[in-house]
Amino acid sequence: MIEKQCTIKEPVSLSGAGLHTGQDVNLTFRPAGTGHGIKFRRIDMEGQPVIDAIADYVVDTSRGTTIQHQGVRVSTIEHTLAAVVGMGIDNILIDVDSAEMPIMDGSAAAYVEALTAAGKVEQDAEREYFEVQTTLTYSDPNRKSEMILVPEDKYRVSTMIDFESRILGTQYASLDDISNFSSEVANCRTFVFLHELEYLIANNLIKGGDISNAIVFVDRLLGQPELDRLAKYFGKEKIEVLKEGILNNLELRHHNEPARHKLLDVIGDLALIGMPIRGHVIATRPGHAVNTSFAKLVREQVMQSKQKPSFDIYKTPVYDINDIKRFLPHRPPFLLIDKILEISNNHVIGLKNVTMNEPFFTGHFPDEPVMPGVLQLEAMAQTGGILALHNVPDPENYATYFLKIDNVKFRHKVVPGDTLFLALELISPVRRGIFHTKANAYVNNTLVTEAELMAQIVRKKTPDTKPE
Repeated sequence: MIEKQCTIKEPVSLSGAGLHTGQDVNLTFRPAGTGHGIKFRRIDMEGQPVIDAIADYVVDTSRGTTIQHQGVRVSTIEHTLAAVVGMGIDNILIDVDSAEMPIMDGSAAAYVEALTAAGKVEQDAEREYFEVQTTLTYSDPNRKSEMILVPEDKYRVSTMIDFESRILGTQYASLDDISNFSSEVANCRTFVFLHELEYLIANNLIKGGDISNAIVFVDRLLGQPELDRLAKYFGKEKIEVLKEGILNNLELRHHNEPARHKLLDVIGDLALIGMPIRGHVIATRPGHAVNTSFAKLVREQVMQSKQKPSFDIYKTPVYDINDIKRFLPHRPPFLLIDKILEISNNHVIGLKNVTMNEPFFTGHFPDEPVMPGVLQLEAMAQTGGILALHNVPDPENYATYFLKIDNVKFRHKVVPGDTLFLALELISPVRRGIFHTKANAYVNNTLVTEAELMAQIVRKKTPDTKPE
């Protein structure tokens, strides 16, 4: 079933204090057109500049996720983004009159309520997913953190936290269907240890904080004078430590609320890849720094998938096999391109039909035939040779020779029956016979191999050429 992109039916607003600045913040969700994505607009700045919610712009993760681009900055955006993704919204403009999002009750519940009130509407465009093809991993040994994204037919998230504390040890949470975000995750509040809270208070960093918008875990014994001091700071008559080791009279909404809140943060931070995910995220000891680093890694894959060229196998070739033989000295079984579909001064697209009749399949491998990666590189090089000699008036008198291969990645197998498209583009102008290309190989518009190739154009020796 084709899924459509969605936006909200009408604008909806909410207000609250920024956690760290304490400033009143007014936020309005507004509908946006197809392909718009998620964007923030600073309506308090001259010209009301807009910033895309993408991982490329992450500049700070110390006390929440902050993005900035060309002087436009918005911070503590993770709960807002989690609500947008959790409600299945693809296109939305978020107006704010401050750099920081309102903290509300420390969860995404207020944002979900606002988006629910605004209503959701399908748009006349298909939703595009980042469909995970191979497992992606990221780890941070210093934080003992790991993020894994594995293939799955829907978006799932699992988190495990472990603060190695008597009060808050190992917890696990999972969301098997993003459509259950509002009922299972949205109302889970942020949390902090008392020693962290004291540091924030001492450095005047939580002006908008309140014991009603964060779970505070008490990791040491407190005397009454300290409790009284905290009560005064937060404007409360009395503060107590409950038997669960939680400061104040706050009751947990779920037995594993901290793990669920970390799951909420993962969803919000991974919204920065710029499109919905079909895959299973498994996060061990996640945090904003790890989440956003992983988001950048995934976004690289997203951008690569968007840059896939479109190939037409039926178009009349620029050069057929006979033309190719006039350019290249290679002959079967080592001639590894069949057609040139496109060519210009700086790019070329070749085609190789991979059949079971290829001689290398006899030994590579008899029971599981796979085209060797080195021969894929050779096919790229031969295609590059055509590009190099395309503008030479007498190409039959020249040959090309490898100088260097860099940044080779083999992403998928190439097997009998595949049609291999070889797309090369000059990285820099040809100088002194040296040409440097970026080469990608595709099967069914899926990138299978990539590399950077450098070669030299050399004039062939004629029979009467005397040795130097």
